Amino acid sequence: MAKLRGLVLVGVLGAVLFTASPALAEPVRPATVSVTTGYAAVAPVQAQTQPPGPVLDPAQTDKANTQKTKNKLIAGLIAVVLLGIVIYGRRIRSKKAKKS
Repeated sequence: MAKLRGLVLVGVLGAVLFTASPALAEPVRPATVSVTTGYAAVAPVQAQTQPPGPVLDPAQTDKANTQKTKNKLIAGLIAVVLLGIVIYGRRIRSKKAKKS
């Protein structure tokens, strides 16, 4: 039963670490508004445009995503090691309790 619990915890941890990458998000596009009346058509009115944001370099974005993924892998590995230590300690403690 303990092995099953450990596997479930590792599976949940893996699912949390590797879901919903921000690199896959789509950019938001401004919508256009068109106004028409019963008798005369009015040209479409462009929604208020905001000044363009900063220009992002794709190479820097890829490098940042790579670094973030590496950090997540390291954190996941540390979590798995700590989980293994806890499971090992509980197993030893239960064996000592059975002997006495």
